[in-house]
Amino acid sequence: MKPWSMPQAAKTIIIGLCSLFFLGCSENGSNAQSSPASSPTILSSAAKPLPAELEEGEAKFNNFCSRCHGPQGKGTNNGPPLVHKIYEPNHHADMAFQRAAAQGVRAHHWKFGNMPKIDGVVPEDVSQIIAYIRWLQRQAGIF
Repeated sequence: MKPWSMPQAAKTIIIGLCSLFFLGCSENGSNAQSSPASSPTILSSAAKPLPAELEEGEAKFNNFCSRCHGPQGKGTNNGPPLVHKIYEPNHHADMAFQRAAAQGVRAHHWKFGNMPKIDGVVPEDVSQIIAYIRWLQRQAGIF
């Protein structure tokens, strides 16, 4: 058996490291998060008291969204966390939340299945919910 030459060994190591990197960074492949509790990017958002102007948004979030997205948007076994870097404004703008509530959305980051449209919620409700979610995200240091 002939020992590996240095260039062949280096190529093998580089290919192996690249493969591990790409597998570990997958957000939409087999390594997508299925449990929000295991996500290292969810940060605590309870540092400051909720401003009074966001209380209606919190109440509407609790009524329409928390069953799947969890208390304070931290996620559940039924839906992803919204207090997560994937949902920061540069990746999911406010209009994406409006569209998801009005039309539903096909699963594309997580393995929770498709999100149905939310009956009974109007655009003004969603705007208040978004303001609450964005506040939680800021408190968590997401943006």
